[in-house]
Amino acid sequence: MSRSGHRPFSLSRIGALSGNTFTELVRLKVFYFLLIFALLLIGNSLFMARLSFQQEFQVLKDVSLGAMSIFTSILAIVATAQLLPRDVEDRTIYTILAKPVPRYEYLIGKLGGVLLLLAFSVLAMTALFFAVLFLREHMLIAATMRETTGMRPEQIQEAVERLKASAFNAGLVPGIVIIFLKASLLAALTLFISTFATSNIFTVVVMVFIYFIGHLQSTAREYWLQEHGGGVLVKIFVAFVALIFPDLQLFNLVDDIVAGTAIPMALFAKTAVLGIVYTSVYLFFAWVSFHGKEL
Repeated sequence: MSRSGHRPFSLSRIGALSGNTFTELVRLKVFYFLLIFALLLIGNSLFMARLSFQQEFQVLKDVSLGAMSIFTSILAIVATAQLLPRDVEDRTIYTILAKPVPRYEYLIGKLGGVLLLLAFSVLAMTALFFAVLFLREHMLIAATMRETTGMRPEQIQEAVERLKASAFNAGLVPGIVIIFLKASLLAALTLFISTFATSNIFTVVVMVFIYFIGHLQSTAREYWLQEHGGGVLVKIFVAFVALIFPDLQLFNLVDDIVAGTAIPMALFAKTAVLGIVYTSVYLFFAWVSFHGKEL
């Protein structure tokens, strides 16, 4: 307990900040626009595929998971970029920090609100995505049953099981969790940049560049190592670049999911830990930058 009688770290204060931030973000028009866009894209993917049932489910998964990944990334960047500028403009940040609220709690609460928003969005899109898969699966099963005249019961059962395996596979849920973690690290990185950025537009522009660099980093790294060898200095430089610009391709497991390949638990755990570490490191950098900033 501090001398003022207030705890130096309070989950209740962080929870209140997160809840208020989530409520503010839900009211943003951009959130509804992007959410509707993503939901429509996932829903329309049902009508974009008219191939064999294996190919149809592949297209459904590819379009839907791609939409979820892009939407959550954009939402994480756009929503987080305006948190600090809006609080400064509305002067609410002065009211909050004038109370016994440390700056690290303020940042954790703000990021927590964004993560709640991302989790809500991912759950909503996942529900629609699974509903589309379930609906299409039963439509194809009904069509298969009508076309199985003369087939033995075991052949019918095999066809139905093969169709079900094409609709749902073990990699779907882990893949969606990785999409959420990718958006989380982008939110934390955006929060860090916003602590020293001059405007939310500047933050968004910088994050767009980082987003594309992150997806191209693995290709550039392989080329750089081939051209300059694998010396110690080169590896240190590559590691430094990987810290500043996260390798977002590591979080791209959509191709394996679409192909029906189960994500190994070791790969899922490694990617999940990497996402959590990135998010924690960027949050720490945000606190370091924000700690001594004059408001």
